[in-house]
Amino acid sequence: SFYIRSAGEQGLLSIAFHPNYKNNRYFFLYYNNDRGNLAVARMQTKAGNPNEADISTKTVLFTINKTFDNHNGGRLLFGPDGYLYLGTGDGGSAGDPNNLSQNGNSLFGKLIRINVDNFDSPPYYSIPADNPYVGDTTIRDEIFSIGFRNPFRWSFDKLNGDIWIGDVGNSVREEINRQPI
Repeated sequence: SFYIRSAGEQGLLSIAFHPNYKNNRYFFLYYNNDRGNLAVARMQTKAGNPNEADISTKTVLFTINKTFDNHNGGRLLFGPDGYLYLGTGDGGSAGDPNNLSQNGNSLFGKLIRINVDNFDSPPYYSIPADNPYVGDTTIRDEIFSIGFRNPFRWSFDKLNGDIWIGDVGNSVREEINRQPI
């Protein structure tokens, strides 16, 4: 079994089903673990019962250690390209005191894009070769977009694939971003 911390903005943040779920039964969870850190895990449903998770198949792809309880982000989706996208908050508190959303070596305050079709060996994901910062030594390869406060809701435009992101403001205004594909 595993524990999901749920208090304030913490909890089970999102679930996404693999594009080939019908055949491989994989789904992905984005949640706060028992220490409050962000985690992305993969699981399968039980063979013969698509309504029940097989806890023995749980594999954590990565964990992001947090200092504050809030600003977790909150959405996990597969894009039209088949890759898994994840929006992370800046790590919490007001005003991003650790400047994590602008720090290219941090996964906080980002839109992350990974290929999760590596089912057999750690780290159980790879980096798409066309991620925009691949090869830039100042920004992690997983990062697709940088500089968010708390992208708690976002989606792909069904007409052109662009990403529309609702980002939490800091008292006065909220923000909507468009990330062209």
